[in-house]
Amino acid sequence: MNKRGKAAQSAADLELKRRIQELIAFKGGGFNEDEVADILENALKLLTDVKDTGDVRVIRTALRELRYSFRLFAPYAHIRKVTVFGSARTRPNKQEYQQAVEFGRKIVEAGFMVITGAGPGIMQAGHEGAGPENSFGVNIRLPWEQSANPIIAEDRKLITFKYFFTRKLIFIRHSDAIVLFPGGFGTLDEGYEVLTLMQTGKSQLMPLVLMDRPGGTYWKTWDRNIREHLLRDILISPEDLNLYQIADSAEAAVKTITHFYRNFHSSRFVKDLLVIRLKTVPSATAIAGLNRDFADIINGSPIKPIKPTPEEIEDKDNLDLARVAFGFNRRDYGRLRQLIDVLNGV
Repeated sequence: MNKRGKAAQSAADLELKRRIQELIAFKGGGFNEDEVADILENALKLLTDVKDTGDVRVIRTALRELRYSFRLFAPYAHIRKVTVFGSARTRPNKQEYQQAVEFGRKIVEAGFMVITGAGPGIMQAGHEGAGPENSFGVNIRLPWEQSANPIIAEDRKLITFKYFFTRKLIFIRHSDAIVLFPGGFGTLDEGYEVLTLMQTGKSQLMPLVLMDRPGGTYWKTWDRNIREHLLRDILISPEDLNLYQIADSAEAAVKTITHFYRNFHSSRFVKDLLVIRLKTVPSATAIAGLNRDFADIINGSPIKPIKPTPEEIEDKDNLDLARVAFGFNRRDYGRLRQLIDVLNGV
């Protein structure tokens, strides 16, 4: 493209941006106007960049599903939530079903809400225990199944998705813990995805509890396969085993989840620093111990107490909490989980 062509293109781009801003103003403005302007500009590029109608429909449907879901979850953002996965085929007379009912009840008593895939089996059991007022249903449209279970079917906190990828995103985005009961391909798929996202830093670290029935071997067998093949063949690191825990009772699962949030609240990256928000900052002696014991994952600034960063102040991001920060190598998330466990013991 010659200079004249580039100038014309630049003028056209500026005019498009101006008209998009006019459209946003006509709508009345609102939240995140710059981000919405970018979405609109990219949507218009579909007119020339994507010819296949099916591909455009995927984008359209995904945007609709995500927008609606974020709006539905927003009023409950201040309440922690646990996602329960497990087989849709588990019958009410099974011990695992009753465990899921008990877990739903006990985790609500601990101050959490429950998210499930809204189907029968373990999903219905989780909702039975939690009650519809403390439940979200994240359903999926399939040719032969699954209608929402009767606990959540008439509740406004039920969402039905066309695509698995948008459904999975909502599960992870709004979860503060994951509990996996025995299940089929779908349950294993969700478990491996959560592990992959945490291992690679693409999601927040959170408790991942694998629930066996008392004396059961479903997850113990799975764990043995992980250790005898993935770990032995150096396909994962030993520290990656810290990303999940096995439990065989509702009490143990609830204890694992609540202990994770005993002192730890949340974390975020601010430039080169990983900021960890806490209820209580460790003593100077404990901080020195952390820098010694976790020197292998520190890259740059050592662990130290800090005040809220300018970025957090701008976002009004948990400014009432204490915090520590350090230069994290952004690689060893299993070790970072160990660090959080130590901070919870302060």
